[in-house]
Amino acid sequence: MNDERLFHINITREQGAEYAILPGDPGRVPKIAAYLDNAQLLAQNREFISYAGEILGKRVIVMSTGIGGPSAAIALEELSMAGLKTAIRIGTCGGIQEKVVSGDLVIATSAVRMEGTSKEYAPIEFPASADFDVTCALTKAALKNKFRYHTGVVQSKDSFYGQHSPESMPVSHELLNKWEAWKRLGVLASEMETAALFTVGAVRGVRMGCVLHSLWNQERKKLGYKDGDNFDTDMAVKTAVDALKILISEDNK
Repeated sequence: MNDERLFHINITREQGAEYAILPGDPGRVPKIAAYLDNAQLLAQNREFISYAGEILGKRVIVMSTGIGGPSAAIALEELSMAGLKTAIRIGTCGGIQEKVVSGDLVIATSAVRMEGTSKEYAPIEFPASADFDVTCALTKAALKNKFRYHTGVVQSKDSFYGQHSPESMPVSHELLNKWEAWKRLGVLASEMETAALFTVGAVRGVRMGCVLHSLWNQERKKLGYKDGDNFDTDMAVKTAVDALKILISEDNK
């Protein structure tokens, strides 16, 4: 392992920050970094692209985590080695509950651990939960901007096509049964990284929160709703940035 730069994210410990915004998609990083003051590219390696800038005078890193729990966990592990204390995931999701319309925000309070990464950090009985203060800041930011949002549990999975084409899988019975369970339990939406980030955050002492943009809702489509898919993530980005402003202001007190 290179002593100068963290092995996967390719930044030095001195380049780290106490605050971070973590999108999954590398393509979203420059767009989010544009909301920061004095933003500059830090590094680009594999799925990890990072920029650093400032919010209210505090250094903030924006870094992509890639798809799924393993790469997200690596990103959070190495950022924590460089001093990270608070992070917000910005991601996309598909709605499960009928009330979650494409374009809505979902602020995750916890996540179903239907993925493998978190199992190598904590017993399955341990809940993957968001930090309360970060979640409160996200809801305050969404309210301030008058964005439509929901708070609650999300499902984190490892297979995108296990959700969207479960009948084609040899374990289709298990996948379909669990999907029905999530619906009956009021799980709001499905995505792929939150459970891992919440669990690793708990292990490494990083306050974690998560705001997701709903791209679509397959359950609403089954019921005959004619909602169009929505790929504009600006509301989620603005919510995360404004939430960090709230947290930094409170921390400065």
